[in-house]
Amino acid sequence: MAFYSSSSSSSGPTQTMATEKDLANDIVVNNPAEDSISDIAFSPQQDFLFSSSSWDGKVRIWDVQNGIAQGRSQYEHMGPVLTTRWSNDGTKVASGGCDNIVKLFDVASGQNQQIGAHDAPVKVLRFVNCGPTNTECLVTGSWDKSIKYWDLRQAQPITTLMMPDRVYAMDSKQQLLVVGTAERHIAIINLSNPTTIFKTILSPLKWQTRVISCYNEGDGYAVGSVEGRCAIRYVDDEVQKKSGFSFKCHRQTSPNRAPGSQGQSMVYPLNSIAFHPVYGTFVTAGGDGSFHFWDKNHRHRLRGFPSLQASIPVVSFNRSGSVMAYALSYDWHQGYMGNRPDYPNVIRLHPTTDDEVKEKRKR
Repeated sequence: MAFYSSSSSSSGPTQTMATEKDLANDIVVNNPAEDSISDIAFSPQQDFLFSSSSWDGKVRIWDVQNGIAQGRSQYEHMGPVLTTRWSNDGTKVASGGCDNIVKLFDVASGQNQQIGAHDAPVKVLRFVNCGPTNTECLVTGSWDKSIKYWDLRQAQPITTLMMPDRVYAMDSKQQLLVVGTAERHIAIINLSNPTTIFKTILSPLKWQTRVISCYNEGDGYAVGSVEGRCAIRYVDDEVQKKSGFSFKCHRQTSPNRAPGSQGQSMVYPLNSIAFHPVYGTFVTAGGDGSFHFWDKNHRHRLRGFPSLQASIPVVSFNRSGSVMAYALSYDWHQGYMGNRPDYPNVIRLHPTTDDEVKEKRKR
């Protein structure tokens, strides 16, 4: 069975399309930022504690109690913040952005400090366990065409690894680290040997890489591009030949097309991909303002949601997968001119159901 395109409800069975009623129980975090929201990350230790980063230069820590999200603390960078993540023990938050700086925030003390820097903006970071001792460290990817590994106790990076071009996307699961750069390069790294690129390939998608997300098993990754396409990839070449594929998503067909004609499709960037931590299914979100849940193993869409009339730059599951956070905010895919003063900046928390995120066996 092929994936159903998310361009319209007629592309798959009608029960796969949700309505706005299915979003009625979403918790709304109003005014979470003064500018576009760039990233959301949940604590790996608490289901209702998360951080968000924004183009307004701030990182905010949120605590959700009794259905209400309350700001717990915040700290600032000297420029737009592009990325945020929690340490594995949930005691610290790391962030990076356009001031070229990597910061670490201690949740208990409320103190933040600079722990590293790049020669250009820091686009993405992840906490990983690497090397023969499986030591936790922070890996940062930058537009200076490098990734750096940091020991949080040291001012200098453990090592610097040059990438084929500017780093646009990165993710890690298990011992797999995948880095997507400009000019469609993808670098694959085995964290057992983190100072060496295992292999470099060109993205199977024809346009710029927007997002990369690794499978829970650490044996592959999904890559999304600016042209509304997603590719399902595996590290092992034989598995890739058997199970790899790509599909279209986040496209809208003009409602004014003539009967029987192909019409014109509006193509939107695929901004964010997140894998469910329990079921291994995944969600995509895009510039069309919609998000969709997919099952890669059976190649079909589980549930698609209607456009919320504002782009979704990022989605994230909490540690149990019971909640998915998504931002309604400008995603910059139309450049500076597309950013209107009245554009919303909202974070919503969507309680997931098994109907939406649990794989359905083929009959």
